[in-house]
Amino acid sequence: MRTSILKSLKPDIIVEMLKMAVAFENWKKVMETADILYQCVQRIYEERQYHKAMKLSIPHVQLERPLVYYFGLSHLMCGMAHQNQGAYEQARECIYKYAELGWMEDLEEEGMQVVDEFRFLAKTNLYAVDILSGNLELVEEYVIFLQDHPEEILPGLNTILQTALMYHLDVGDILHTFTEQIDEFGSYEDAENVSYYYSYCYHLALYYRKYDRLQDAVGLTLQAMQLADQSGNDRNFKKCTALFESLRESATAEQISEYRQMLIQCLDEYETDRHFIVKSVNE
Repeated sequence: MRTSILKSLKPDIIVEMLKMAVAFENWKKVMETADILYQCVQRIYEERQYHKAMKLSIPHVQLERPLVYYFGLSHLMCGMAHQNQGAYEQARECIYKYAELGWMEDLEEEGMQVVDEFRFLAKTNLYAVDILSGNLELVEEYVIFLQDHPEEILPGLNTILQTALMYHLDVGDILHTFTEQIDEFGSYEDAENVSYYYSYCYHLALYYRKYDRLQDAVGLTLQAMQLADQSGNDRNFKKCTALFESLRESATAEQISEYRQMLIQCLDEYETDRHFIVKSVNE
């Protein structure tokens, strides 16, 4: 990208674009935007280093976080996109890039804290990529890691469920180990954890369907639908609709009624939005 264009971009605005692409699981857009973010902060860093070497005043760029954060985030998001597309080797390469960001100069205390945060994220994400790649010997070690780091349990169980589906593992004992923490998942309200909780419910529904726990699978599918609707993620809502239809024969009359109510509510919301748009155009 041309330097003149990079100079006009603001890293924090790119970060918001990146988060939006992740929310809609547009992984191609995530990688494109992560690359733009990397180029943007690389230009800022190089310009700072040049001015420092020439003993000139350092250009001021308004940033909400230390510059190293944006380097780390660009690699983190690119790795996430690769992982969600099953490109585990590429994801691993991205992880190595944010595992050690201490090469940057002038980090100061706040910057070093960011480096440590990304080093920890690299450790947990490398576990996920290795396990999803088929290194199943790490599962037991990963469970111990999750027990030591409760904040990682929700995304960690997501990884374990996806691994179970891919490699035909029985992870019932692992799920039982985290029963107390699982009971708290429904209280999460921030967007990131709601997204993880949706994925957990969806993959657990698939897992239960595989092991003929069909009634449980139906209940979790409905829960995932509610979370997808709450997040405004139409793609995930459609996936849950398809899953529910595959389980319909095992659903109770009450569950079918709940399902219909969700669909009717979506239709009502669509008609309300459509009426508002038409009215606005006519006015």
